[in-house]
Amino acid sequence: MSLAHVHTRALAGINAPEVSVEVHVSNGLPALSIVGLPETAVKESRDRVRSAIINSGFEFPARRLTINLAPADLPKEGGRFDLPIALGILAASGQIDKDVLGEYEFFGELSLGGALQPVRGVLPSILQAQKLNRSIIIPEHNSHEASLIRCATIYPAQHLLDVTRHLLDGNALHSLTITSEAVEMSRYGVDMSEVKGQAHAKRALEIAAAGQHSLLFIGPPGTGKSMLAERLPTIMPPMTEQETLETAAVQSLVSGVQKVTVNAQRPYRAPHHTASSVALVGGGSNPRPGEISLAHNGVLFLDELPEFDRRVLDSLREPLETGHIVISRAARQAEFPANVQLIAAMNPCPCGYLGDSRHACTDTPDQIQRYRGRITGPFLDRIDLYIEVPRIKPAEFQGQQSPEDSVTIRERVVAARQRQLQRNGVANGKLRPARMKQVCTIAPADEKLLLATTEKFGLSSRAHDRILRVARTIADIAGSDGIETPHLTEAIGYRRYNK
Repeated sequence: MSLAHVHTRALAGINAPEVSVEVHVSNGLPALSIVGLPETAVKESRDRVRSAIINSGFEFPARRLTINLAPADLPKEGGRFDLPIALGILAASGQIDKDVLGEYEFFGELSLGGALQPVRGVLPSILQAQKLNRSIIIPEHNSHEASLIRCATIYPAQHLLDVTRHLLDGNALHSLTITSEAVEMSRYGVDMSEVKGQAHAKRALEIAAAGQHSLLFIGPPGTGKSMLAERLPTIMPPMTEQETLETAAVQSLVSGVQKVTVNAQRPYRAPHHTASSVALVGGGSNPRPGEISLAHNGVLFLDELPEFDRRVLDSLREPLETGHIVISRAARQAEFPANVQLIAAMNPCPCGYLGDSRHACTDTPDQIQRYRGRITGPFLDRIDLYIEVPRIKPAEFQGQQSPEDSVTIRERVVAARQRQLQRNGVANGKLRPARMKQVCTIAPADEKLLLATTEKFGLSSRAHDRILRVARTIADIAGSDGIETPHLTEAIGYRRYNK
């Protein structure tokens, strides 16, 4: 029977479900049909595959070809199925041995000349394929991201002929060399030592980095809010190997990414305030990750926060709490990771100069109220730290003492984060309520202080818990086993602007 089976994988969010490419060659008028819910790019593969096979010196069978992409109810998209379809046709027509195909999984788009072109989503596919102990053949252009994965046998190839030769003798392709780049810390182009003054804001940024807390900068234009936010990744702990894989896997899903980052540098995303909710959280008829997923394990910076559409900001509320985003469509559902650290910045009023010592504010109270009202209370309630960033004095620019650099601050952050991981298994900003009650205990007098603050400012129970988490982080930076009164009062001070 002229039937061949080839293993490959589709994309469904961050997952890569297995797909079996079945090729049947039968008598009848020459024709080629693809079934199994293929989308336009997959249907067009018939022309690419025919030209690639002929231009590689093989014979394209002049018979009836039926190609089934199973399971039939899973949507198939992209050019990643070109290589497995071509190999299935060659095996079903007897031009290569079909028995060796079961040991491999294949991914790759074919040019008309037979050269392998890169495809997106290779990293999630390899992570799934290695669980079945199969070898993987991929385009050479995808080898950079694939080199992250250990304990997997990966063969990069440049051409369809290279793949067929390897299937015939097993030695034509060389397995990929695993890189150690994933565990190396990259150098950032910016540093905290470049920020003059703003000691209060730097202190808050250190607390945010240590405990993975969200933070909002409020201040007039030109006070360094964006500059501070851009330097947050330089003081955060370097990513672990697992975090690096997760981050690179999300990048691998995005069309147009030419080179996936494979180092321990945390991602930093700063979308424009005109971004839509789909751009921010992901979506589309074929769901793709948005900015919040591309910032997974890193920083999502929202500058000019009140200028974002109100519905766009509210769409972030759930993923900021859960650490993932589920996008549901009529035909499919996709889930993407979204464990991000939110940093935002805003002006105190529409003109930006409310409270500024050098400029007079020209806005009326109603205009200021409407401006601040663009941000909903439930969204603000999910922010841990509120920091006023005032205009610094000219004398501070002339200071002789050099500010601390990022390496020095990062050492304290890493030490504090290690205490949290040893005690909780997660950063303080991600503590669950049950565990928080155990590790965020305070003295009776401090409990009265926190209760009085909550009642005076009308804070929610969520805000109450976030104050305790921030206080726990401050204690960890100080090396204290428990939360003391100075730690709690400092944490309360970071919440005052909320009301």
